[in-house]
Amino acid sequence: MPTTARPAKAATPAGATHARPGTEPADHFRHSYSKDKANLVRRLSRIEGQVRGIARMIEREEYCVDILQQTAALRAALDSVGILILEDHVRGCVRSAAERGESDAYVDEVVDVVRRTLGRPVRGAGRPA
Repeated sequence: MPTTARPAKAATPAGATHARPGTEPADHFRHSYSKDKANLVRRLSRIEGQVRGIARMIEREEYCVDILQQTAALRAALDSVGILILEDHVRGCVRSAAERGESDAYVDEVVDVVRRTLGRPVRGAGRPA
């Protein structure tokens, strides 16, 4: 049974490295982070272990400051994964969109996700182009 493909807005050559704003059919799509996939999965596995470690610390009622230090390390590890994905997205998806003259939607999307990540409000959808 075939997988569900995303509806396409514009034709894109096979192997294109973008998605979302003008989504692509599944057979023509490759995420920009694909080349770093093994590294990202490895990092996320370590993060998963850190979360379990923090849970054990809480179960053992360890010292609050030690737990807070571990949560800071967890946050830093997760941020590093996010930065890698963001870098790949900008270098791949956004660059490809720019080459096709479609960068505005991708740039707006990146700015919005960075604003949310930093706890800043996303700009209104009705802003001028």
